[in-house]
Amino acid sequence: MNAKEQKRLLVLNKVNSHEISVNESAAILNLSIRHIWRLLGAYRKEGCSALAHGNRGRKPAHTLDEDLKTKIVGLASTTYCGFNIQHMTEYLNEKESINISRSSVRRILLSQGLRSPRKRRPPKHRSRRERYPQEGMLLQVDGSPHDWLEGRGPYLTLIGAIDDATGKVPYAFFQEQEDSKGYFLLLREIALKEGIPLALYHDRHSIFELAADKLPSIEEQVEGKRPLTQFGRLMEELGITSISALSPQAKGRVERLWGTLQDRLKSELRLADAKTKDEANRVLGDFLPCYDRRFAVKAQDPQLAYRKVEEDFKADEFFCFKYQRIVGGDNVVCFDKQRLQVLPSPDRLSYAHCKVEVHVRLDGSLAVYYQGKYLDTEAAPLEPVRLREPALAGLPTQRRYAKPAPDHPWRDKFRVFVDRGNS
Repeated sequence: MNAKEQKRLLVLNKVNSHEISVNESAAILNLSIRHIWRLLGAYRKEGCSALAHGNRGRKPAHTLDEDLKTKIVGLASTTYCGFNIQHMTEYLNEKESINISRSSVRRILLSQGLRSPRKRRPPKHRSRRERYPQEGMLLQVDGSPHDWLEGRGPYLTLIGAIDDATGKVPYAFFQEQEDSKGYFLLLREIALKEGIPLALYHDRHSIFELAADKLPSIEEQVEGKRPLTQFGRLMEELGITSISALSPQAKGRVERLWGTLQDRLKSELRLADAKTKDEANRVLGDFLPCYDRRFAVKAQDPQLAYRKVEEDFKADEFFCFKYQRIVGGDNVVCFDKQRLQVLPSPDRLSYAHCKVEVHVRLDGSLAVYYQGKYLDTEAAPLEPVRLREPALAGLPTQRRYAKPAPDHPWRDKFRVFVDRGNS
């Protein structure tokens, strides 16, 4: 069964066990209620086989004959060797009376490893896109690894964003490498300083998108959710639209920004004799206002599209890495070799075996939440096994004996013993 049929089987089993209703299953599977009843009746009568399509395993009525495919492959290898796909299709129609489409000929030849000898990259039409009308509607974000300090210091990556409507740089900073934490810090500073943008335009880095073969969990399938990265989850929680660029040219505004900064900012860093990351960030902070005055333009609409955060906005609850964990029977949560003792709260005395959410904040601290509520925790005492580790560290390890060589005297005695036993 494929993933679609497995999902239907899971949902229908929940309907049979009265865990969910037919109406709820129709919403989960995105099917009509009538079709759900049809599937349910067939499943109860025939079992899992009823969920497979009836045409599975059947040969299509319009499929090409195997002899015809063999003949086309033979002609392409002999008589029409060197013909491109379109040229050969025309000759098959005119000379061989084989009326077949170009796509079919191409598919047949590719299945046998025969490619068209003519290789030509098709032209691409590109046009300049209109800017968004309001500042804050779309931010293009990216990272630029480069030798910004020209050998005077470490190799740094500049992470920044540029507004599509005005060309302003709301925030940028240097760090060692391009990672999720860097984009968390970038978006946090923009949200607290300017507001939350409506959309982010980015590349298809694994920070923003999971691999295409990443399958959702069973819970995600039942709830109809798609798997997200940590940064993708953050954008979803903040209501930010995620837009992926299919080519570097598509996000040309931020790419041109890197070209400008790799020219002008490098000169500023050289002039200031910056040698460390902190010195580079100080120079960058003084440079960005000058860049905006020189290169920014006015938006078509003077109204700002940034959504201002509320006064009670808790940034630490959004800009963090979130992981699901199960509380142990002793109310201890284990995460990355750390143990947190969950303390009783007015709502519950014990959280044993509850599914909680561990937040790893940007400063490295941990926080535990249950159903959106913060739980008081403290460092849990170590287990006896952990307490014995320092005491056992100085003890000698178990002696390991070397394997005797093939000509060792012990082996000769063993052979004599075996021979006597056999005799």
